[in-house]
Amino acid sequence: MSSYEQFASVYDRLMADMPYDRWLSFAKAVWERYGVPQHVVDLGCGTGAIAIPLASEGFDVTGIDLSAHMLEVALSKWNEQCESARGSLKLEQQNISSWSVDNSADSIISFCDCLNYIVDEDELLAALQATYEGLKPGGTFIFDVHPVSRFEQYAAEQPFVYDEDGIAYQWISDYDEDEHIIEHHLTIFVLGQDGRYSRIDEQHIQRAYPHMWLVGALREIGFHEVHIYQNFALEQAEADAERLFFVALK
Repeated sequence: MSSYEQFASVYDRLMADMPYDRWLSFAKAVWERYGVPQHVVDLGCGTGAIAIPLASEGFDVTGIDLSAHMLEVALSKWNEQCESARGSLKLEQQNISSWSVDNSADSIISFCDCLNYIVDEDELLAALQATYEGLKPGGTFIFDVHPVSRFEQYAAEQPFVYDEDGIAYQWISDYDEDEHIIEHHLTIFVLGQDGRYSRIDEQHIQRAYPHMWLVGALREIGFHEVHIYQNFALEQAEADAERLFFVALK
């Protein structure tokens, strides 16, 4: 079963502590510096945790994700608040290695280490190319990734366990040091209304790419300016950063 297929319905509960507000603040800080967009494409939008707030605030957002289940959850959430929104949201099921939209974007975002899930180098290059082609001249491509050091930390600290509010899981990670690929194996138990637990098994595979390789790939594709930041702020990235933020200008 593909990642996020089985447990889309409980994804938001598991991710309740994720700093979505900080991703939003980082994007807005970039836009204040390089130009505020109208049309934003959110690659790997998931259940809409970032796309929906942006649309509510007045942006025209296109959310793209491979998982129909995640998009169904996002659509349900959007329908509950779209009448009071000042912008618009369009959701599309596409592979981000070959995505396209009718109207080019002023800015493209991809957060929550989405690009780490592309473990094939050629597919990642295709995703970057598609992103370049879907962006207007002068537009910004903003994304974050986990570096190699973060995967090494996962491997050293695993296994992880969680048991709260009717959800429990065990999370085990296997790390390939040579390929910089990590496999996350999750066994999740969800308490149902009948008082019984249902089991969900998930496998998530990610790959860390050297940051300078990413810079070179972006420039080779055509982005004329690439910056790397950290800590959800426009501050220069350091070697021990847990999450790297890229800003590429077309």
